[in-house]
Amino acid sequence: MPHVEKGMAVGLFGGSFNPPHEGHALVAETALRRLGLDQLWWMVTPGNPLKDHKQLAPLAERIRMSEAIAPGPRVKVTAFEKRLGQSYTAKTLERVQALNRGVNFVWIMGADNLATFHKWQNWRKIACTFPIAVIDRPGSTLAYLSSRMAKTFDYARVDEEDAMTLPGRRAPAWTFIHGPRSALSSTALRTRTDLDKTIPQK
Repeated sequence: MPHVEKGMAVGLFGGSFNPPHEGHALVAETALRRLGLDQLWWMVTPGNPLKDHKQLAPLAERIRMSEAIAPGPRVKVTAFEKRLGQSYTAKTLERVQALNRGVNFVWIMGADNLATFHKWQNWRKIACTFPIAVIDRPGSTLAYLSSRMAKTFDYARVDEEDAMTLPGRRAPAWTFIHGPRSALSSTALRTRTDLDKTIPQK
């Protein structure tokens, strides 16, 4: 895990990043700015348990591409979940919390993940471990109103104008942050790459 000091505000932004793209970088930039973070850990996971791994690029390749696109020195690309030997977010956050007492962590995720968040293992435990910042993504703006997570933890929602206070709050606490959005998606990029491979080169 990257080095941190007590009292720091640190965002945890996890994903397969298969591949990473400007949309991910925009989420990271927005989180750093709107939450007043000292660091953001860009956590490249071994693989999402809810997704098919057949098209999953090697971990080293996804780390390299993430480092090339990461926006600035406050973003720390890491793949420590591989060393932990598991890929479930609840377990990862439990370990992060145990090893970094006194650090104010916030779980960062794109709004496109909000609709299926209740399918994650121990999703309620995740919401009760660290505050959560949901960053707007194209086509997902209304997810914070309709998702099961949003309805379950409606009482814990923090006004977007108070997003800067999120790192210092006790979980459960979450907010939805609107802002610039990128239409790029890893799925679309993989599909486009596969199509390029099938087109004869002149």
